[in-house]
Amino acid sequence: MSKVKPGNFSETEFFLLGLSEDPDLQPVLFGLFLSTYMVTVIGNLAIILAIIHDSHLHTPMYFFLSNLSLVDICFTTTTMPKMLVNIQVKSKSISYAGCLTQIWFVLVFVGLENGILVTMAYDRFVAIFHPLRYNVIMTSELCWLLVLLSLVISVLDATLHTLMALQLSFCTNLEIPHFFCELAHVIKLACSDIFINNILVYLVTGILGVVPLSGIIFSYTQIMFSALKIPSASGKHKAFSICGSHLIVVSLFYGTGFGVYLSSTGTHSSQKSAIVSVMYTVVTPMLNPFIYSLRNKDMIGALRSLISTKTSFS
Repeated sequence: MSKVKPGNFSETEFFLLGLSEDPDLQPVLFGLFLSTYMVTVIGNLAIILAIIHDSHLHTPMYFFLSNLSLVDICFTTTTMPKMLVNIQVKSKSISYAGCLTQIWFVLVFVGLENGILVTMAYDRFVAIFHPLRYNVIMTSELCWLLVLLSLVISVLDATLHTLMALQLSFCTNLEIPHFFCELAHVIKLACSDIFINNILVYLVTGILGVVPLSGIIFSYTQIMFSALKIPSASGKHKAFSICGSHLIVVSLFYGTGFGVYLSSTGTHSSQKSAIVSVMYTVVTPMLNPFIYSLRNKDMIGALRSLISTKTSFS
């Protein structure tokens, strides 16, 4: 069996098998994912525009939320358009360079979303436990710095993984049982030694996955205990409503993310692993704007104001 040498971008292509090879299901999958993609982009874009439009939402919490929505749009755009094009032209191929590029962008946006969720937990922690000093602590400079730090860490992580994957040799039978190039699946296709790559994946997952999640759980646990001590029912409801939205998004992101990680490294079938991946690459970014808007009166008001303004202008 011939091999693709490390770093050679011209001799081969990967083949994305998608969720199903049944030709009768392709039009259904195309329509389903196209509608999901449109809802994700429109929903998250509406969140961003509403926050920009309403001056009352120019606070750190909504600043982080607008960045989260932007990341969700970019994340979904990294994977879904290529899959939709492949279904439409009845092709499963993606170039070697294109596959590694897709891996890089996926890792960047996953890492950035991870970082933003951590900063949102920290923001709520400061708001609950240091309300009098909140504006002093959560300055606009600090908010930008936290987002920039998350971006830098994500880029470094993605670049390290991609460069390590670039050193691998691949056999010519490069079928990926997925609808996009995922690092774990690509590593499995390598004909060369993947020990260092796997160690790197485990190490980074522990540092950039488990550690931030532990911090988020600690923050929200403290917040929940503090909210229970609030004497007024309205105060408790507001605290639980805001933190509840964050917790739902955190549960979806980390729950589906670790599900994909375990299904990729375990003995689960490739098709099941691909289906699980749909949850964090497609479903979670689509649900995020609904979770935040439907559970937040300020956001609902901002969206109504935005719609009214656009309607009046038209």
